Amino acid sequence: MAKLELNTKPRITSSNAFQFVNNWGMIIAIILLVIVFSVAVPQFLATSNMLTILRSISIVTIIAVGLTFSLTVNGFDLSIGSAATVANTLVVSLFVWYSLPVFPSIVIALTVTLIVALVNVFLIVVVKIPHLFSTLATMFLFEGVALTYSGGGSISPGMPRLDGTPTTGTLSPIFLKMGQAPYIIIIMLVVVALAYVFLTHTKHGRYMYMVGGNKEAARLSGIPVNRYITIAYMISTFLAALGGIILAARLGSAQINAGGGYLMPAVAAAFIGSSFAGIKKPNAIGTFVGAVLIGILQNGLVMMSVPYYSLNIVIGAVLALALASTYYTKSNSL
Repeated sequence: MAKLELNTKPRITSSNAFQFVNNWGMIIAIILLVIVFSVAVPQFLATSNMLTILRSISIVTIIAVGLTFSLTVNGFDLSIGSAATVANTLVVSLFVWYSLPVFPSIVIALTVTLIVALVNVFLIVVVKIPHLFSTLATMFLFEGVALTYSGGGSISPGMPRLDGTPTTGTLSPIFLKMGQAPYIIIIMLVVVALAYVFLTHTKHGRYMYMVGGNKEAARLSGIPVNRYITIAYMISTFLAALGGIILAARLGSAQINAGGGYLMPAVAAAFIGSSFAGIKKPNAIGTFVGAVLIGILQNGLVMMSVPYYSLNIVIGAVLALALASTYYTKSNSL
């Protein structure tokens, strides 16, 4: 009798190809964009431009990683922009108005900004307001607090206080270095690495994912759900505040609603990153890659003389595609 030979070689099917593209679409998109932009604008691949891209996404990435923590518990921290604004305004005022040294200024700014997280936790855990609505309220609340504190204007060395009193404080050169390359890039990479280790390789990160996946099941498993929601929002606000402080170091001043412009790019990076490598959940590495994708798009389009006011169209389209990919796959796996 003739022996039947089984073909054990894996076959490449259309579904496998779709799954591969779906899992690694961001990396493929980044590679294609780099090729297109480098052909259209030869200076795109210059080392100085690569550093410019990394520097430009550093603050967005740090704030987006904070948002990622709130997403792991099935939350959505809309107050990250306001938290960044509070920290930005406060740290510069401590330098300029009160002439405090670097370390106390940063510690005070971070500590005070965590009040945003405490208010969020109170509204979510105690009052039981849904995450989106509670953080929307605190977004407006603390944005108003920052504007009131600064008198509705910017704060920079040499500017008098609200009552007209002259100021003599300056921003420390050590502090300003935080906003310059390579320090700002190093801080970003350290934040991403620590967040990745925490979420992926510690029980606390796994518990956060369990809370986000099924809160009631996590509670029945003995996981203190409210404690991990609190931790997630504390980390989210802390990283948003850190982003606001680094923004102050980069600009050398505190600007009106400085953190507000980072909310939407951070949201885009975090949600785009959820589709990275087929993970289908918020993760630090995916958020970083999402920020890189957005940074490359913005930088390349600007170098091609695309008007700045058209950039949001492209970012919105990329976010829509990433979300469509994620949720289409989820719906078909049920």
